[in-house]
Amino acid sequence: MADDQHLIRRMCRVTTMRFNVKLLLCVIIIAACLMSLSWWAKCGESQLGDSRLYPDRAEESGNHANYPQDPRDARVPKLRLNHETNAESYSNIECLINDEYTVSCRREGKEVYVPFSFLEKYFEVYGKIAVYDGLERFEWQHSYSKVYIPKGKYEPRGIFMSFENYNVEIRDRVKCVSGKEGVPITTQWGPQGYFYAIQIAQYGLSHYSKNITDKSPVVVSYMDSASIDSAARQWKLPDKSSKLSTVRDEELKRSVLEFHTSDTLTSPGVMLRLDRANELVLSTLVSFTGNGSLAVSVQMRDTKDIYTLHYVQSDTVISARGRAVYYGVGARTRWSRLTRDLFIDLQKGLPLIDRFSRKVKLKNLKVVAVFLRGGGRVADLTLSTTEHLRLFFLAADWLVANQDENGGWPIDVTRTLIPGVMELAPGWYSAMAQGQAMSALTRAYWKTREPRYAAAALAAADIFSVPSERRGVVATYMDKYRWYEEYPTTPSSFVLNGFIYSLIGLYDLGAMCGGSSGDGAVCTAAQAARVARLYRDGMVSLKAMLPLFDMGSGSSYDLRHVVVPGSAPNLARWDYHTTHINQLLLLTTIDDSPVLKNVAARWMEYMKGKRAKHN
Repeated sequence: MADDQHLIRRMCRVTTMRFNVKLLLCVIIIAACLMSLSWWAKCGESQLGDSRLYPDRAEESGNHANYPQDPRDARVPKLRLNHETNAESYSNIECLINDEYTVSCRREGKEVYVPFSFLEKYFEVYGKIAVYDGLERFEWQHSYSKVYIPKGKYEPRGIFMSFENYNVEIRDRVKCVSGKEGVPITTQWGPQGYFYAIQIAQYGLSHYSKNITDKSPVVVSYMDSASIDSAARQWKLPDKSSKLSTVRDEELKRSVLEFHTSDTLTSPGVMLRLDRANELVLSTLVSFTGNGSLAVSVQMRDTKDIYTLHYVQSDTVISARGRAVYYGVGARTRWSRLTRDLFIDLQKGLPLIDRFSRKVKLKNLKVVAVFLRGGGRVADLTLSTTEHLRLFFLAADWLVANQDENGGWPIDVTRTLIPGVMELAPGWYSAMAQGQAMSALTRAYWKTREPRYAAAALAAADIFSVPSERRGVVATYMDKYRWYEEYPTTPSSFVLNGFIYSLIGLYDLGAMCGGSSGDGAVCTAAQAARVARLYRDGMVSLKAMLPLFDMGSGSSYDLRHVVVPGSAPNLARWDYHTTHINQLLLLTTIDDSPVLKNVAARWMEYMKGKRAKHN
């Protein structure tokens, strides 16, 4: 009996163990199934959710840059998976690329996955992992640039193309904004720095356009003429020998501040303590005596580091010592306005202090003090969020002051397109510089009605009648089509974007001379007819020659592959390709040409990876 009970207990234990094993196996199998379903759902979600891969719906809005932002958006087209899937785990596999080299890939069943880091460089595509509402998706684009769809007909008095989105002065190739002239100094083709009319005109056009599109600036005045006495009491004198007083200025016909203190830059100077975090554009009227100067201290809000920007009477462009940056503003012994973007001035000065310095963030900066040293008078001191119009007119005034007797702005650096074949010695003119200068000058005329701006714009058109071999800008293709050269080389280069910019400039000039937006008061009939002919001839050439720039998957920057036997095409990188498209879209608002429309539409398709049909 005892043996039977023992046997029964043993059998029960065995049965219980078997039941537990089966139960455990069932749990494992069920969990594995659930995990597999969840994994495949997530994979499907990552492949289904990207409207940038399949942006057909974005075309409905007319703006190929605006895609659905929510991966759960019902408008996003769904991708159907047609290939057989295999639940095998990933395994490494070697990919042989065009019999040249290998890349480590992964295989899952019949599918092979190539690293995007390889695809990105090999095919020049762009991608990133983005997160929306806690959900990840991979975004893939063929182009890194953006097309701006015109909102209406181009207006010669309005914004210039999409230049309200340009920040010319922040570019790495801009050495700084000159303290003396108030315009950018470029290092594009020469590290020494020089004035480049194209860049200066673009600087002016961007600020003109921002003045239209930006909201009204916040302006804080520290020297209002109505309360000049109370303003004077806010300044702190460094010692008993320094003086600050309110005086009547006969030239300005109002009260101003007059100061006398040590002129050494190490002395404290007369100080106005501030705490402004958003208004980083300083503007003031100054009239110095002797070695007078003005300085502004700015502080990094995160590190509390303080840097001082000195505006001194010298011709030195920019220099630095310690945590001080120096800008030469020339002789300022007569009343003149000084307008400075403190954010840009510090940004350009920091690399001189420390070449490993990080980029300054606008929101991380605040103004903490203004200093006056030496002797002089100061009036109308303000800090503001923007001063677009004043910066625009600095560019327009530079163009008027620096135009030569031929009506142009010679570029005093060597430019080489193809070594030994397409080269320009210093002193060459550019049709793009002439055109963009005309666009800036005509806008300055519309804003002020000052004849000097109109006269300079008209004079700029003279070079459009001079052949490039005689130091002009006109080339001829097939002895028939006139082309205005951005780089007037011999043989001709036929750069597309520069040519179209020159056409826009001629259109703006024609409007001033009596076109759809002009009144004809500043142009003679002969001048108006000449400008109209130059524009008309250029448009005929553009429509006839535009197909030569179509590479089947992008556009060409110029026509060197046509002009120089054996030369490969000089493909336009994506930002130039979108510039071509933006220019053509602008022209379609004033010229209803099927050629312009069709090419622009096809070139926009290239930005999504589409190519011309093959045979």
